[in-house]
Amino acid sequence: MGNMTGEASVHVDAAPERCYEIAADVDHISEWQGGVQRVEVLERDAEGRAVLIEMHTDAKVRTIKSRIAFEYDPPAGLSWKQVKGDLKSVVGSWSFEADGDGTLATYRLDGDPGRVIGMLIRGPVEGKLRDLLVSARPGELKIRAEAG
Repeated sequence: MGNMTGEASVHVDAAPERCYEIAADVDHISEWQGGVQRVEVLERDAEGRAVLIEMHTDAKVRTIKSRIAFEYDPPAGLSWKQVKGDLKSVVGSWSFEADGDGTLATYRLDGDPGRVIGMLIRGPVEGKLRDLLVSARPGELKIRAEAG
């Protein structure tokens, strides 16, 4: 398996500020992002936002542990990168653009599982994992944002 790279977008019937608020509430992403089992905040910035977390994700073949650093650009989006963990590398982002009466929410992920985990993630598992970690994210945010 090569890099787990992908991008997915969706129109959300909510303001960009609402979408950003949900995505930037890193403490609670396990409540709405499939596969995220646990988030532990290790450091916060002066505004109380999580800037370093440890996250455990169900990657179908095993639980992946990653230490992730965040950067925020309210309300346009946020980005993150793995600073330590089971994968060779992970970088990702959310971006939010006003789109008529709502928001175009775009999720991007570029992950390199490395040789060992890459050997476990092949064939149908690779497709399911990409669906879980990339394709599903905008829809999950849409459901949460439109729920109120």
